[in-house]
Amino acid sequence: MPLALLVPLYLALLLLPLALAWAQGLPPRPLADDLAAGAGLLALAVILAEFFLLGRFRAVTRRAGSDVVMRAHQLLARGALVLAVVHPFLYVSPMTPPPVWDVTSQTALNYGWEGLWPGIAAWLLLGGLVAMAIARDASGARYQHWRLLHGLAAVAVAGLGVLHAARAGRYSADPLLGRVWIVLLALAVAALLCVYLVAPLLRRRRPWRVASVAPAAARTWTVTLTPAFEGRVAYKAGQFAWLNIGHGVFSLNENPFSISSAPSAGRDLEFIVKELGDFTRTIGQVPPGSRAWVEGPHGHLTHEGHDNAPGIALIAGGVGIAPLLGILRELAATGDTRPTALLYGNRSEAQIVARAELDHLADTHGTEVVHVLSEPPEGWTGATGMIDAALLRRHFGDPARRGWLYILCGPPAMLVSVEQALRALGVPSSRILSERFVYD
Repeated sequence: MPLALLVPLYLALLLLPLALAWAQGLPPRPLADDLAAGAGLLALAVILAEFFLLGRFRAVTRRAGSDVVMRAHQLLARGALVLAVVHPFLYVSPMTPPPVWDVTSQTALNYGWEGLWPGIAAWLLLGGLVAMAIARDASGARYQHWRLLHGLAAVAVAGLGVLHAARAGRYSADPLLGRVWIVLLALAVAALLCVYLVAPLLRRRRPWRVASVAPAAARTWTVTLTPAFEGRVAYKAGQFAWLNIGHGVFSLNENPFSISSAPSAGRDLEFIVKELGDFTRTIGQVPPGSRAWVEGPHGHLTHEGHDNAPGIALIAGGVGIAPLLGILRELAATGDTRPTALLYGNRSEAQIVARAELDHLADTHGTEVVHVLSEPPEGWTGATGMIDAALLRRHFGDPARRGWLYILCGPPAMLVSVEQALRALGVPSSRILSERFVYD
C-alpha cells in the first residue's frame, strides 16, 4: 500500500470517533466539556491506532521505514498521554447525576464509579506505559521482559479505555460509536496476536540452523545461519532481521541484527554480532547446529531503488559496518560499476571487521576504504579521531559527489552529526539513508 494512502487512512482512523460524535447532533453544553470529551475520544483513538504501528508489519515499514514507524509510534503515544491527562481536568459541569429528563447528560456528567474506575485505571496505566518506554534503556530491564510488559500494559490501557468510554461517555453511549470502539479494540488485539501468535506459527515452517560462529573482530562474531527448509528468504542488501537462537519459536528472546551477507551469495544469512549484553555476551559459545528463527527482513537501509545515484558512499561506526558490508558485497557480486567509498570508524584497530575483505574490495572493486581510529596504535598511518565534518568535507566536498547516495549506520550521535555535516556540504536529505532506533 502506498505511503500516500497509508497516512490518510491513519488520520481517518483517528478522526472517525470525533466525526461520529459530532454527527449525533446532541444539544450543546459548555465548550470546556466538549473539549474534554474530544480530548478523551481522540486519546482513545490514538491508543487503539498505535497497535497498527508495530514495527513488525512490513506492509507499513517497507513504505515509511522501520525507524520512522517507531518514531511515529513514540510520538503518538506521548500525544495520547497529553490528551488523556488534560481530559478530566477540562470538565466544568457539576459532578452530580443528571436530572431524569436529561437523557443526553447536557447539564451534568456521569461520575458513577462503574464508569469512572476504568478511566482512572487507564489514565494511570498510560502514564506508566509511556514512562516505561522512555526509560527502557536506562532501566536495565531485559528486552524480552520489557516487551512482554509493554504489550500487556497496552492491551490493558486499550480495554479499560473502551470500557470507560462505553460506561461514562456521553457520545460513546451512541450504539454506532460504541460498536466502533469494540471493533477497533478487537482489531488492535488481533494485530498484537498476529505478532505474538500467528507470525510465530508461520515461522515454524521455516526453521534455521547455526552453520558457524566465527570471530570477526575484538568481542565481535560472524554468525552464519543456513535454512533447514526448501527455498530462501528474499531480502535486500542492508536490511535487518529479528534473530532468535536456541529458543522456541514463541520465545521473546529475540533481537534485531543487520544482515551482512549479500542476497546474491546464496541461501545462507550472515550477521555480525558484538558482545554488548544479554544474549550477545555469550554469542561466541553458541554451538553449530543450534536451532534458530528469523523474522524479517525489515528496514530500508539499502541501495536498491537508487539506480540514478552516480556513486555510493557508506559511512559506518563500529558494528554498524554489518549492513554496509552486505551492500558492498552485493555491489561487487552484481558487477555494479559505480564508484563507492567507505568511511569506517572504530575505537581501536582490533575492532575493524572484515579488514582483509575490505582491502580486497578496494583492489578488485575500486572501493575507496578509509579507516578512522579514535585510539590509534603507535605507527598508525590512517585517519584518526572521529568521523567529523572536516573528514567528510575532505572526502565528499567535491560538488560532483553531492548527488551520490549516502548510507549511514552507527551510534545515534554519529548519525546525527554526519547527517548535519552532509547537509552542510549540499547533499540533499533525499540522498541520505539512515535508521535510528534511539531517540531523545
